[in-house]
Amino acid sequence: MSTENEGNAVPPAPSAPPVPVETPAASAQGAPPAGDAPTAPIPAVPGTPGAPEHESAPAGMPAYASNGAGQGADPYGQAPARGSAPEAGWPPPPATPAYADGGGAGHGGWGSAYQQPAPKPKNGRGGLVAAVLVAALVAGGVGGGIGYSLAKNDDNSTDSTTVSAPSTSGQVKRASGTVANVAANALPSTVTIEAQSTNGEGGTGTGFVFDKQGHILTNNHVVADAVDGGKLTATFPSGKKYDAEVVGHAQGYDVAVIKLKNAPSDLKPLALGDSDKVAVGDPTIAIGAPFGLSNTVTTGIISAKNRPVASSDGSASSKSSYMSALQTDASINPGNSGGPLLDSAGAVIGINSAIQSSSSGGLGGSGQSGSIGLGFAIPVNQAKYVAQQLIQTGKPVYAKIGASVSLEDGTGGAKITEQGASGSSSVEAGGPAAKAGLKPGDVITKLDDMTVDSGPTLIGAIWTHKPGDTVKLTYTRDGKTHTVDVTLGSREGDN
Repeated sequence: MSTENEGNAVPPAPSAPPVPVETPAASAQGAPPAGDAPTAPIPAVPGTPGAPEHESAPAGMPAYASNGAGQGADPYGQAPARGSAPEAGWPPPPATPAYADGGGAGHGGWGSAYQQPAPKPKNGRGGLVAAVLVAALVAGGVGGGIGYSLAKNDDNSTDSTTVSAPSTSGQVKRASGTVANVAANALPSTVTIEAQSTNGEGGTGTGFVFDKQGHILTNNHVVADAVDGGKLTATFPSGKKYDAEVVGHAQGYDVAVIKLKNAPSDLKPLALGDSDKVAVGDPTIAIGAPFGLSNTVTTGIISAKNRPVASSDGSASSKSSYMSALQTDASINPGNSGGPLLDSAGAVIGINSAIQSSSSGGLGGSGQSGSIGLGFAIPVNQAKYVAQQLIQTGKPVYAKIGASVSLEDGTGGAKITEQGASGSSSVEAGGPAAKAGLKPGDVITKLDDMTVDSGPTLIGAIWTHKPGDTVKLTYTRDGKTHTVDVTLGSREGDN
């Protein structure tokens, strides 16, 4: 897979402006034969940098996706192979939403080169037109000079009513909590990440300084191209660029940690907030490199909490990511992936990861949608826990109940499938679900106080917990409702 491609070269501006079009009377004499006159093609409208990487969701589709009847998903991170019976493996990649990092390399910029028009004839009225144009330019220059002189004299007169700003106006002290103040403090600790695979494919995403040892926190899908021997760099707003390496990555959580090589000693980690205390309506500030435009700052609010989101890049080998996300209307576009979502105090409350896409295609008709006000971030409390695991062991650890659940909609909850992978039992023998008495066909409707309306919702909710936590599951069987305590198990790694 590739991430949003940054750095499309922009052709230089034309060296000379187009010659003004003559009046019909002036061009009537000496005109070249029709069809032989050179033309100056109109430059194409700038296209969206990069081709679409991820499948855009049809308009109106929910943040989590159903992948068809009969396919099951294990809430600890595995899914059935495409076309196979439900397995206790990774759930098949859902259709929504797309990762917020964009597609592979594309050709942006102005689409056609400038072509100088042919010189106009110098005899007849053509020369007269040229002389008139020169005279007009000279008159314009004189008029401009007179106007500037009058304006200057008037500005110095005692009758002037204008008020000049004090000479110190450029040294405005922006109060703590303002967007400008938060951005000024956070930008120096935010990096633009360029990941490239061994075959040259790759693109751009975002990350931020996690600690003083040089660890950078980002999304798994931002660095996926560089995992197996690829090239990885991180560039600070100051322009300083560092080579980096992947320390660990978690596909299910969509979290990755990279480390700068020869990291500077003056790194300033961003402060981590408490995503559990975030409230709907709280202001948000997102930083990233949308469509390759590094160090971009956007604002919004928290639109919703605990939004169940399942996302993937849509490729056949892709493994889905699940989160109980923070939803924000701050503008998030391809290239924002891995960047920090901040609160009004400048503390990180989430990692921007995915966007809901419309079906109409994106900017410039590329088929890749931009922000429609539906962005999703991994809560920082979960991301912090995962990052610490990756730094310590290089592998993620997932909580599990040991049962495969269906991804189809309309089940009224998370339904335990009749069969697991390759015809095996959908309830792991001796696992947490089996010990709690859960059986195939049971429909889980709540986890603690959280309503569960689908398999992806259950998976995302379970992954907000740690192995060993005890949760209360409410489920229905034969029309009756039951409640049971389940102590979550664990699984290490993505495979």
